[in-house]
Amino acid sequence: MPIEILMPALSPTMTEGNLVKWSKREGDAVKAGDVIAEIETDKATMEVEAVDEGRLAKILVPEGTEQVKVNQVIAILLEEGEDASVLEKISSAPLPQKKEEVAPVPEEKKQDLKAALQPVASGARSFASPLARRIAEKAQVNLASIAGSGPRGRIIKADVEQALAQGPVGSSPSVLLSGYEPAYEVIPTSNIRKIIAKRLVEAKQTIPHFYLTMECNIDSLLKVREQINERAEGAYKLSVNDFIIKACALALVKVPAANASWINDQIYQYKSADVSVAVAIEEGLITPVVRQAETKGLVEISNEMKDLASKARAGKLKPDEFQGGTFSLSNLGMYGVKEFSAIINPPQGCILAVGMGEERPVAKAGLLTSAMMMTCTLSVDHRVVDGAVGAHFLKAFKELIENPMIMIL
Repeated sequence: MPIEILMPALSPTMTEGNLVKWSKREGDAVKAGDVIAEIETDKATMEVEAVDEGRLAKILVPEGTEQVKVNQVIAILLEEGEDASVLEKISSAPLPQKKEEVAPVPEEKKQDLKAALQPVASGARSFASPLARRIAEKAQVNLASIAGSGPRGRIIKADVEQALAQGPVGSSPSVLLSGYEPAYEVIPTSNIRKIIAKRLVEAKQTIPHFYLTMECNIDSLLKVREQINERAEGAYKLSVNDFIIKACALALVKVPAANASWINDQIYQYKSADVSVAVAIEEGLITPVVRQAETKGLVEISNEMKDLASKARAGKLKPDEFQGGTFSLSNLGMYGVKEFSAIINPPQGCILAVGMGEERPVAKAGLLTSAMMMTCTLSVDHRVVDGAVGAHFLKAFKELIENPMIMIL
């Protein structure tokens, strides 16, 4: 009996995704565990593995197709000995089409494009997506003058937008809409970027944020880190961020009320410190999770974090590696940022924003001296964590950072 391969749900928030690439072709043998496709979800681009064995008899959704609904049939697998004649009863599901508002094109722009994109002979046809056709029709652009970058040369939305941005032949890639508008270039957004934008707006609009800031002296931490790395003789190399992850985890153990989420009008207080660590990727930001960080040593955290960051930048994180964190950490110190306030990663209750360590004047025993100081700002969901709880967490965190031997013993 033919086996239907469905569009998988690779994250709790995923309702549709983009089928980026097929790793197998029609007629190829497939074994359980083989990578058969790459799917772009609301979080990352991930490989999809086969769960059954057989022969990939028919691909119903070609690679490059966007907005494929979860559980839609994307391919058919035939078991050993099955005849391909059974496929005659199977028809391709209609490809998803996104209904979007098409922005009006100024009249001056239309005239420029008419001059630049000359009509072709009558009867010529162009292979284009419905959305690309609507945008081109509204802008009065001849599709036959546009090169397609989609599957099998199909003209997609981005191709038309690029043609609009380029303007008349020989002009700059940027376009000047009028004498009062600056030049700009249309940058197509990935599915990941769109979801990030949507979630950040929802988080900022629906979560009552408040912020607590504390200065931490990291002189001792830097000395201990240097000593440990020297003794490692290249076997590993701890970063300041590794100490910060460990300090967050141990502080959450000391102040468990800060390790909580607001879900369906209830507070979920977690029993382990699963720290989500923000990692910058080409499409935006993703937060791989160091699970049960309170139970792990600094070297283990360091090795795990390097592996997770590498997978994140390659788009190879598995769902269980970036979902389900209980607390978030965002460190921009390596970019020279002194301090900042981060947006909470729902449904978590807190996120710690860490700035760079820099030498600043401080008073010690009535004398003015200097020390390496690091500014940390805790963003808090007031529905979950009260001000006093947030302050207690920061106090515990500061004690650990300023006395790093506590994290080692």
